Formats: sequence, structure tokens, C-alpha cells
Amino acid sequence: MKWKLHGYVFALVAIVLFATQDGLSKHLATSYPPIFITMIRYWAFAAFVLLGLARSHAGVRQATVTRHPVLQMLRGLLLIGEILLFVFSLTQVGLAMTQAIFQAAPILVTALSVPLLGERVGWRRWVAVTAGMIGVLIILSPTGGRLSAALLLPLASALLFAIYSVATRAVSYKDSSSTSLLYTAVVGAIAISLFGPLYWTPISSSDLPLLAALCICGALSHYCLIRAYAILEASEVQPLAYLQLVAGTGIAVSFFGEQISRNMIVGAAIVVAAGVFIMWRGSAQLECADSLYPRRR
Repeated sequence: MKWKLHGYVFALVAIVLFATQDGLSKHLATSYPPIFITMIRYWAFAAFVLLGLARSHAGVRQATVTRHPVLQMLRGLLLIGEILLFVFSLTQVGLAMTQAIFQAAPILVTALSVPLLGERVGWRRWVAVTAGMIGVLIILSPTGGRLSAALLLPLASALLFAIYSVATRAVSYKDSSSTSLLYTAVVGAIAISLFGPLYWTPISSSDLPLLAALCICGALSHYCLIRAYAILEASEVQPLAYLQLVAGTGIAVSFFGEQISRNMIVGAAIVVAAGVFIMWRGSAQLECADSLYPRRR
């Protein structure tokens, strides 16, 4: 029980750090090109991954061995594209709205896992997927008026992240998590370094602490999340991830003066409820399968 508590603490700290990272990204992206901020943020992430693997028992060299080189490189490109769209969205539609729409990602993963992975999804989860999409539509019309094209940015970001997650699930059958983490970090860092320096902007001395905090939050958040997954089951961690919406909304209202509409609250509640149900239903089916056909350990 004590170890479980430690896992939940790590998960909650990671959630707060991720929300803080988004808030810092939004603030800095109002003064600097979003591509520049994303590049610095990703460089810090790549450095953290390489340092962690270098200190691990397996090492960096063993992590480079993959059975899916093309798919692993595609994952790196998908994630850097998702982060770029997310940071652009923070500047265009706000932190709270971006977070609310992005919560559709787990629902999109369920829908895409059928055609891309051949997984079976029962009618109950399909009902939850439909309900989640209705929730997204409610969020996309915060005033009941005309749909803003800028709202498609967080939706596109959620879609890219869903495809990235499905690809991650596909490579996980034969590649280790260390291999997937290495390719995600290195490929993404190389990709954004090809054009990111074109947007290099001198950093004000007053913004250096914020940029440093952004990099530290990025490294610590991934460290805490890794520790949480080492202690808890994925089904125990994933529902807590929705608390990032609460933390992000709190930051958006408190520090950026963003307004929260009724449509955002109702739509986000539907999306979160649908996502939690999908995860619960999926874990329940796995437990049932394990009881009927126990896995060798």
C-alpha cells in the first residue's frame, strides 16, 4: 500500500508539472516563435532521455536496436508535430480550450485501434466513443456561434497524438520501452533542428529563468511519470491524467485571465467521462481474459 501511495504521488506531481509546462509554453510563445520554444523544450527532453539511458544498465547502444525502424522514426515525427500544433494552439485558442479539446486523444486512440491494429471494441465502448465526439463538438462551439478555424489546431494535435499512441502500441510488441523512448527523443530533436534554428530569437535575460523552468519541468515530469508507471498499472495512472485538465484550467484562469464557458465545462465533462469509461471497460476485459486464460509470468 505504501508503494502504491508513492506511485500516486509521482503521477500527481507529473500532472502538475505537465500543466505548468503548458502554462510556461503559452507565456513564452507570446514573445517568441512557438517553433523556437518547442525546439528548446524538445532539446531538453532529448537530453534527459539520452542521459537516463546512458546511466541505465542496458545503455544507449542496446536501445537503438529495433524491429520497426520506419515506424519508430514515424513516431518521432508524429510527436514533434503534435507538440508544435499544441504550442501553436496555446497562443491561438488559449490553454483551457486547448486542454479541453486535447482530452479527446484517448477516445481517438480507441477508434483508430480498430482499423490500424485490428483490435476489437465492443458496442459499449463505441457508444462511449460517440459520446466523447459529441462532447468535443460541444466544446468546439463555446458560444453556440460560428466554428473558429483555430479550434482545429488542438483537435489536429489530439489526432496526431492518437496516431502516435497507436504506433507506440504497435511497436511495443517487439521493441522495448527504452527503444521507443530513444527514437521518440532523437528523431524528434533532429527533425525540429532542421528548421527550428531559422526561428532563433535572442532571449531576454528576464525570460531565461522561465525557459530554464520549462526545460526542468519537461525533464522532471517525464521522470515522475516513468516512476509512476514503474509502481502502478497503466489503468491506475491513466484516469489521473485527466486531472491535468483541472490543473491547466486553473492556470489558465488564474494567470492568463481566460474565460471558461458553459459549453467547455459540459463538453469536457462528457469527454472525460467517456474516456474514463473506455479505460475502465478495457481494463475490465483484460482482467476477465486473464482469469480465463492466465498469462505465464
